[in-house]
This record gives sequence, C-alpha cells and structure tokens, in this order.
Amino acid sequence: MSTSAQPLLEVRHLKKYFAMGQGIKFRKKGTLKAVDDVGFTINKGETLGLVGESGCGKTTAGRTIVRLYEPTAGEAIFEGKNIYSQDEGGMQEIRRKIQMIFQDPYSSLNPRMTVGDIIGEPLDIHGLAKGKERTERIYELLNIVRLNPEHANRFPHEFSGGQRQRIGVARALAVQPSFIIADEPISALDVSIQAQVVNMLEELQEKMGLTYLFIAHDLSMVKHISNRVAVMYLGKIVEVARSSELYKNPLHPYTKALLSAIPIPDPDVEAERKRIILEGDVPSPIDPPAGCRFRSRCKVSVERCKEAEPEFLDAGGGHMVACHLVK
Repeated sequence: MSTSAQPLLEVRHLKKYFAMGQGIKFRKKGTLKAVDDVGFTINKGETLGLVGESGCGKTTAGRTIVRLYEPTAGEAIFEGKNIYSQDEGGMQEIRRKIQMIFQDPYSSLNPRMTVGDIIGEPLDIHGLAKGKERTERIYELLNIVRLNPEHANRFPHEFSGGQRQRIGVARALAVQPSFIIADEPISALDVSIQAQVVNMLEELQEKMGLTYLFIAHDLSMVKHISNRVAVMYLGKIVEVARSSELYKNPLHPYTKALLSAIPIPDPDVEAERKRIILEGDVPSPIDPPAGCRFRSRCKVSVERCKEAEPEFLDAGGGHMVACHLVK
C-alpha cells in the first residue's frame, strides 16, 4: 500500500440532507442530516478506511461522492476537478475513473444478465471494447479475480456470495479506474471468505496502483487494509489518523469504545481487558444533540460539550480529532 503526497480526492464540507415527510413510515416532518460537514483527503495509492456504527452516514458519504446521491452542499475535488460541477459528459469521464463495489453481492448484480454481460456492460457504456476484444477483456477480468472463463456464461444465482463479490470487483475493474469506493464489500460474506476478498483487493491495489475508500464497520479488517482511518459518528467525522496510530493511541471517546469491542484472540488478555460499553441509542440524525453529537453517550462529557461543537483539530503528527477534552 504505497502512497504519494499528492491528493487524488479532496472532500470539503460535504453535506447530504434528506427531507422527511409525513406518512405511514415517517411520523413527523424534518431534515435527516445523514452527512453533515464532512471533509477528508485521499492520496494516490492510499487506502482510507471509513468506519462507524450502522446508520452513521458512511455509505451515504460514499454514494454522494460519486453522485449516486446529489450533495446538499460541499465539494469533492477529484484530480483537480469538482465532481459536483461537472455536466453529463464530464461525469462520464469521471465515472470511468471512479468505480464502486457495493455491499450486497446478491442485490448488486442483475439476476437476468450473465456474468459476461455484467462485466462487459461498463465496456459497452464507455465504448472501450467490442466483439472479440470485449470477450477477451471479460475473460481477463475473470482471471484477475480468480474466476474461470467458463463462468462468463452463467448467471449470478449460480455462484456463492464470495464469488459474486469477485464478479462485482471484476465489473468495477473493467474500465481501469484509478479510485474505487468499496462500500462494506465483505460484511455480507462468511468470515472464512472475508480475508480472501481483502487480500485480493490489496494485491490488485499493488498491481494496478489503485486508491481505495474502504467503508466498513469491522475495525479489525480495516486495520489490516488501511493506511489511514477516519471514524464517523452521526454524520460527522470525529477522528482521523494513520492506522497504526489510531489503534495504538485513540483519542476520541467514541473511537476508544469502538476499539474496545474488538475481540483479542488471547483468552488471558481478553479476560482482563476492560470494555467500554456505550449506553443508550444513537440519537436521531433528524434532531441531533446540540454541541458535541456524542455527548449523550459519552461518560466523560462536560458542560462545554453541550454548549459548543468541538473543532476538528490536529493533536499532533496529522492525528485529527474533534473533542473538547483533547488538548
């Protein structure tokens, strides 16, 4: 996972709000602030892990970056261009360079299409290959993700979950992107298969010079694949640091709680370890707490946490954190 100092993507003050209406599902009107003033950079060749509890806005952030959702506000600068100011032609060019691997390998593949057509569809959309060249490229992509050429004539239901996710990876690689957003690509897979998929992604990154935004809630796997890790809570990023630094020296109380939940394979160490149990439910993103959003579940919160939202500051060595208690 070699990196350079040149940012490939810079996200600035990204917001994605959803208007909530009255009805059977929604009992009151309001605005759901799924992503609220998020910013980060990703360098070429780097993997940034984005972690947090379910519902914190990780997936929404990823989808908004590639404009599967239109942003409420903010900028996403990719290779010097603001993604959100591009017209249809500009987005066609950017989408060739940015691809996405989706969480559910069952619903993300069209059940009526053969694997060959699923992988070949991006080639057709971008006009990259036809006829024999297209077929050879599909076979090449299947080989890259360790599937066989004869699999091209089969349908998604004939494959296991791990194989389907490999098909999704092959589809993402078809247009030779430089940046891939992997949206919880292993969460729907058996534990025995997860490591295989992560190792494959690392090998592909090394061979092809890929850059990843790796969205996940499994912090142990994120540590394995990521250069840096960003921790998200209720629509905001609360801490960013190099992977080794974050796991060794977490600063935000929420990060400490997440890391304390990771099991340690040594039973003696595990038995003596003290876990941080978060009490209460995650507040509603429709009506988040004033000040620090984590204060309602934080055991060390003080009066200032209610009064003002903490600034996102450098605690040293590029270790960024948003907490009033961190000096």
